[in-house]
Amino acid sequence: MIRIVAGSTGEGKTKSLIDLANETVKGTKGHVVYIDGDNSHMLALHHEIRYINISEYPIDNYNAFFGFMCGVLSEDSDITEIFVDGLLKMAHVSQIESSDELIEKLKAVTDRFNVRLIASINCENKDLPDFLKEYAI
Repeated sequence: MIRIVAGSTGEGKTKSLIDLANETVKGTKGHVVYIDGDNSHMLALHHEIRYINISEYPIDNYNAFFGFMCGVLSEDSDITEIFVDGLLKMAHVSQIESSDELIEKLKAVTDRFNVRLIASINCENKDLPDFLKEYAI
């Protein structure tokens, strides 16, 4: 399952993701992963959340990002939620309209392994392409 937190820069998407991740870890029986572009939010998260700084890995396109996500899922079958702060930026997708293939692949793998993916996207809800509207929170 995929959920999208959309909004413009400075609207609190990161804070919402952090709050949701911290709340989720209290009630889940599985593992929670938070993927970010640097270490700036590491201390804001509950200590049980696995924090991944994606900038430490050589990811330069959405296929590499998808492979990375599959690697994260394959190393821990107890993951129940993955939070991604800035999905399109991390996947190196320059235009939201061209993210449909990535979203389809992520949906397929998260559905298969029963993992909830909650990601932020820098875009107003009203401007989301039709294929993303169903995932908006």
